[in-house]
Amino acid sequence: ETHYSKNEILEGYLNTIYYGHGMYGVESAAKYYFGKSASDLSLAEAALLVAIPKAPSKYSPITNYDAAKERQLLILNNMYTNGFITKIELDNAIKEELIIIGKKEDKDLSSVLYYKDAVLEELKSLSNIPTSFLETGGLKIYTTLDIHSQESLENSINKYIDEELQTTGVMMDPKTGAIISLIGGRNYYCSEDNRALDSKRKVGSSMKSFLYYIALENGVSPSTSFTSEETTFVFSNGETYSPKNAGEIYGNEAISLAAAISYSDNIYAVKTHMFLGEENLVNMANRLGISTKLDAVPSLPLGTYEINIIEMTSAYATFANLGYKVEPHFILRVEDMDGNILYQFKEEPELILNQSLVYILNDLLTTTYDSTFIDYNQPTLLAVSNKLSKKYAVKSGTTATDSWTIGYNPDVVTSIWVGYDESKQLESGTSVKCKNTWAYAIENYLKDKDSTWYEKPSNVVGVLVNPISGKPVVENDKKKRILYYLKGTEPTGEELVFDELYTK
Repeated sequence: ETHYSKNEILEGYLNTIYYGHGMYGVESAAKYYFGKSASDLSLAEAALLVAIPKAPSKYSPITNYDAAKERQLLILNNMYTNGFITKIELDNAIKEELIIIGKKEDKDLSSVLYYKDAVLEELKSLSNIPTSFLETGGLKIYTTLDIHSQESLENSINKYIDEELQTTGVMMDPKTGAIISLIGGRNYYCSEDNRALDSKRKVGSSMKSFLYYIALENGVSPSTSFTSEETTFVFSNGETYSPKNAGEIYGNEAISLAAAISYSDNIYAVKTHMFLGEENLVNMANRLGISTKLDAVPSLPLGTYEINIIEMTSAYATFANLGYKVEPHFILRVEDMDGNILYQFKEEPELILNQSLVYILNDLLTTTYDSTFIDYNQPTLLAVSNKLSKKYAVKSGTTATDSWTIGYNPDVVTSIWVGYDESKQLESGTSVKCKNTWAYAIENYLKDKDSTWYEKPSNVVGVLVNPISGKPVVENDKKKRILYYLKGTEPTGEELVFDELYTK
C-alpha cells in the first residue's frame, strides 16, 4: 500500500490468483471458461469468474455448476445492495444464459504450468526481490522458456508415456544453463506435484558418465580393457559384492572402454571404480554440482543413489559445454511495473574439466546407439538409433524402479525420467518408452536447426580400431571404428588386459 494504489493491488491480485483447471489470472480464466478476453465479459460472466477463486475445485462451473451459480447470485446481490449495479442490471444478469466453454487455446500447453511453478519457486529464492512485490504481483518476469522446446517435451511424453506412469523431463541450453522447458509430472491437472523440482530418484547407469570422465583423467583410454565376466569382489572385512550385467550377458573376454559404455557393462564399471578408488567418483559428482550426499561404495557407479533431474541435467551440461560448468536457472530478468531492473541473471561459466578429455568422452557416448558394436551384446540405445538424424552423446540408466535417458549435443541437453511415485517395480519395456520419449523430444526440438558437433582439439587423434577389443584393426577385422585418444596414448595392440595386469 506504500507503493501502489488500491486499483493496482487489485490488478496484481486478479492477474495472479488461481481460477481452477490450471488457470492463473483473470485473462486466462476468461478465455478458458468463456472463450473471450476478460475485457469482453458480460456482468454475469464476470460475476461467475469472481465466484471461483474462493475455492476453485468447489466453485468450478465445469464440475459443480450449481454451486458456482449460487455463489454468482450472492456476488450479484451484494453488488446491487452496495449500489454498484441497478435492479435492471441485476435481473438481466441473473437471467443471462451462461455458455461454459472449458477449453484451452490450441497453443496452450498444460505442462507449462509446471514450468511456471518452477519460475515462482526461483523468484522466491531471489533475495533482492522485496516481499511486497511477491505478494502484490507487481513484477515483470522474463524467463528462459522456449515454447517450442516445451511443446516438444510435452508431445513426446503424451506419445510414449502411459497414464499410469509418472515422468519428468528437462531441456537445458548447455552454454548458459537456461532451462528452456520442464515437465514435473504426467498430467498437471491430476497432480501438481513438481517432481522435477522436488523429487530425487535412483539414476542407474547414467552415473557411469561421471566415472568414465574420471577414468580418462587418470590415464584410462577408450581402448583400456577389463574382462567382462561374472565377478565377486571380496573386501578386507570379509564382505562380498557380486554385481550383475543386465540380462546376465557377459563377454567372458576383455572388452574396451568404448564397448563397456556401449553395452553399459556393470562389471567393467565396478572394476574401474574399484581400481580408481571409490572416493574419486564421489568427488567427481560433487565437482559437477551434485549436492546429494554420496557414499564411497562399490555400487555407486551403478546409480544406487537418488539424485534430482535438474542436478543430473546440469552435470551433463558440463560435458555438453566442453567442460564449462553453468548455473541452471529459469529467470533472466525481473523488473517492477515501471521497468526498473530488480534482478538480472549473470552468466559466469567456469571451466572445471579438461576439454580434450570431454571431447573423447562425448564421442564415447555416441557408441550407445552405434550398430558397429553389435556383437555378443548390443548397444543400449540401439532401438532408437533409426529415430536419430543428428549426432548425440547419450546415456541411459535403469534400475528396478527408475528409467532414465540423458543426452546432448552442443545445442541442448535433454533428460527424461520415468517411473512411479511410490517406486513400484517397472514393467518390462518401460526403459524403451523412456528412450523413445527422449529421442522424439530432442529430435523434434532440433529438427529445423543445423546439425552441430564438437571441433576436435589439436592434441586429440583418431585411430581406426576394433571397437570391441580396442586394438588397432588388422587385416581380418570385420568391425572397425575410429576412436579418439590424447596424442601419445594411441593403442599399439600390445596392451595387457588391465585387471589381468593388476593381479599378476
